[in-house]
Amino acid sequence: MDAFKNFTGVVAPLDRANVDTDAIIPKQFLKSIKRSGFGPYLFDEWRYLDHGEPDMDCTHRPRNPEFVLNDPRYQQAEILLVRENFGCGSSREHAPWALTDFGIRVILAPSFADIFFNNCFKNGLLPIRLDAALIDGLFAKATGAEPLRIAVDLPAQTLTLGDGQVIAFEVDAGSKHRLIEGLDDIGLTLQEADTIRAYEDRRRAEAPWLFAIGN
Repeated sequence: MDAFKNFTGVVAPLDRANVDTDAIIPKQFLKSIKRSGFGPYLFDEWRYLDHGEPDMDCTHRPRNPEFVLNDPRYQQAEILLVRENFGCGSSREHAPWALTDFGIRVILAPSFADIFFNNCFKNGLLPIRLDAALIDGLFAKATGAEPLRIAVDLPAQTLTLGDGQVIAFEVDAGSKHRLIEGLDDIGLTLQEADTIRAYEDRRRAEAPWLFAIGN
């Protein structure tokens, strides 16, 4: 996965609580195990007025004019602002895949479902928990005439608004390392490749019969 880089992005305010993974990427799109190609179907049932199916060309599908990501101000948003318990429901990794494929890199919420929260870090997405009062203030700013832009600095763990306000956020050291280095589970494992090979060589010498099957 790509390493996380500091950036300044537009905030899309999705003023909903308890957004589940089936709303993020509906079940009919789960047939693919590739991480790409899900962006056009993100929030499919809210974003479009017709029923979506895999491999549909979304270019000319009728769009819901009331949905936030169809607002011209937010169509290039990289930061999603939401309410509590975002990502509840199933454990599908397709949810963070769809968000990142659309272009979302950061999600701001008072709380997240635990499995979704952990899946984000494994797929290059930064979920940030903020106090509910801070989230309320960001919604007030993000729904104005001009879109809200926030500078995200992961190493410093800060969000800087255009008016100079700086918001500090927490992220555990392991998850932060994953994102900055662009490491998924396989990447983390491969960091120990030399140790793994040394162990396999030692076991082959100690118990050669374990490696004789099929020879």
